Formats: sequence, C-alpha cells, structure tokens
Amino acid sequence: MRLILLIVTLLLAGSPALARVKLITLPVRQRVLVQLDHEQATLVEEERIVPLVKGVNQVDFSWAGTSIDPHTIVFRLLEPVAAPKATQAEVLAVSYPPGENALVWDVSASASGSFRVRISYLLGGLSKSFNYRAVAEHDESTLTLSQYLRVENFANEAFDDTSIQLGFGDSFEKPIGVNETREMLVAKLPGVPIRKTYTCDVVSNDYLDAGQKKVLIPMHYVLTNDTDHKLGQAALPYGKVRVFQKDTSGGTAFTGEDWGQFTPIDDEMKLYLGVAQDVVVKRTIARRDRTPIAGNLSNYDVAVQYEIENFKDTPVTLDIVEHPANLRGEAGFNSDRGASWTLGDQHTLGAVDAEHSDIEQATFHVELPARKGDKAEKITHKLHLVYRNEWN
Repeated sequence: MRLILLIVTLLLAGSPALARVKLITLPVRQRVLVQLDHEQATLVEEERIVPLVKGVNQVDFSWAGTSIDPHTIVFRLLEPVAAPKATQAEVLAVSYPPGENALVWDVSASASGSFRVRISYLLGGLSKSFNYRAVAEHDESTLTLSQYLRVENFANEAFDDTSIQLGFGDSFEKPIGVNETREMLVAKLPGVPIRKTYTCDVVSNDYLDAGQKKVLIPMHYVLTNDTDHKLGQAALPYGKVRVFQKDTSGGTAFTGEDWGQFTPIDDEMKLYLGVAQDVVVKRTIARRDRTPIAGNLSNYDVAVQYEIENFKDTPVTLDIVEHPANLRGEAGFNSDRGASWTLGDQHTLGAVDAEHSDIEQATFHVELPARKGDKAEKITHKLHLVYRNEWN
C-alpha cells in the first residue's frame, strides 16, 4: 500500500475533543532519497509540498502494509513555498492513533500557504547487494573491474525518480517499483594492476596427494585497494565476482567465480581461480630434533623440505606459508604455549615477508623459472625453525 500523507484542519469551535477531518490528499513526493550505506537499515527521506491554513493543522501520515519503524519517523518543516516569506510554522505535538499504522503532527501556521516538509524513517524490505565482473588481460598483469549494485524492493512501496546513495561514489537517479529488482553499474575501473599468486599452505589448503606429500596449490588474483593500483576511492563491499580472461583473438573466457570479501582501503582482495596443475610442490619434514637445555626445557629443531617444479612456460612466484605452532605439532612436539622461534642455519627460503606474516604464520616467496622445453627445473628449499625453551 502506498504511503499516504493527509492534511487535516482542527475545528476550533465547540468541544475541545477535536475530530480528524481529512480534507485533502497531498501532492506527490517532490524528492525521495534512499540511503543504502548501512548494512542493516535503509534510511528514506522524502520531501513534499504541504498546504497549511492559518491556525492549527494536522498532518496525517499512514503506512499500512509498509514496514516502517514508527519510532524512527522524523518530521521537519523546511521553508515556505507558496506563502508569505514571513510565514512561521512549527510542530506543536505528535500523536499515534490507536490501532492504526499512522501518526499525526499538530502544526501551527501564522498564515495560509504551502510549506516544504521532509519526512525521514527507517524502512524494511528494501535491500542491496553488490557483484563484480573482472576481465583480466591475456598477460594477467591488469584487469577491468566493473562493480554493480542490485536493489531489491519488497517494501510494498514504489519510489519514483529516487535518488539512491551508497555512502561512496555518485548517487543514482532511478525509479524502483514494487517487488522490483534493479541492477545498475556503479563503477568501471580499467587497468587495475593485479598479482597472480600460487600458494603452498598445508594448514589452509591440505595436500593434493597426501601419500606423495604433494601440496594443493590454489591460484588467486590479488587486487590492492589503493590509489597506486587505480582503486582506493572507497572500501570494496562484499559480493560475488565473476572472473574472465581475454584470449589472443580479443574474446573473453570465463575462468571462475569467487566471493570477494569486504576490502577496506589499503587492503587486498583475493579472488580464487582454481588449483594449479603446472606448479608442483612436494613437502616433507626433513628434521625433528630435540636438544635438552635444563630441567624440563628443550630446544626443538624442525626443518621442512620443499621440492618444487614449475611446468609453466612463464616464471612465477610461489608463496610458501607455514604456521609455526602447527608445524611444531606436526613434528611431534606438542605444546599449549605459543610458538617462539627463530630461523635456523639450514634455512634457504630467504627473509620472512613481514607484511603478509603475523604471530600465527610466516610467509616466504620463491621465484620459479619457466620450464626449458618439456622439462621443469626441480628446485629444493628448506625452512629451518628453532623453537627455544620449550617444555618437554
């Protein structure tokens, strides 16, 4: 049912028990603003031109069949429109008629004329979601990111020529009909630099073949949400991302889809592309030694060996992620304490990537050359950790 706003004059003669006399249905809304910047609430602001007579008027607002939160309704008088400039008007009181989805404002006017009023409220049944289309260039160095907004209107109310605001970017002027789903392009961002990553992380991804100790290697496109990477104007909302890649003939091929997580400015969005078949990693525990220190204290030496082959005709960077506390347990040294460790003298993976590491995980990068002919060069690396002052 449509929202209805009526004007009622109070009959000042006779009994003080004044009846609601509905005189006129007001004109259509002059302006409607729908703010979708909050995750769980939709704010609607509408403006109307309200005719008032000299004296006390009643403005009657009803919303039968519409999910308005009555405790959030705010009524504001803005300025006279078709009235003397000196005309004054003010809200005297508000009442909620029993048994009705309605409220009534008592409005006093110093002269007859029209006023612009603004009514705002929180509305249920009007929701939004985001989705993306990412088209990578053939060389996978950049992509074009298109962001779409989908608005679903199950509020049982139509909004004509509505201004939609998201809290970022430009607003949209679109009508939204009852039970209508409308999708619109928010932004199209070409030339966004990306990194294609290959990740060895048995805790997060497990083994592809546990018997042969071959690790499952997922591939991702990584987008950095900052101005250096042609993004960074606002956080990227959560939404489904459909990923395509251009081919040599100029067409595009669908490569998969993933759910892009909410990505603040200066953070990264990772888009899953599938499991790599041409980067092979065999991971084994090569060393697990305990050295007593004093009493129940010992140092543990744990080394992990990686045998890596790149069968691609291009060089790639392999990210190796280890979780020291899990690795300690995998080596047979169980403890409830946090892992305190340093790199040992057999370590060959290079320095820890501090930006992508924390107290629970350590990230390293290995550069893999392209294959030569039909053969891939086998590269062997070790991660050597020394855990100090561990309880036996």
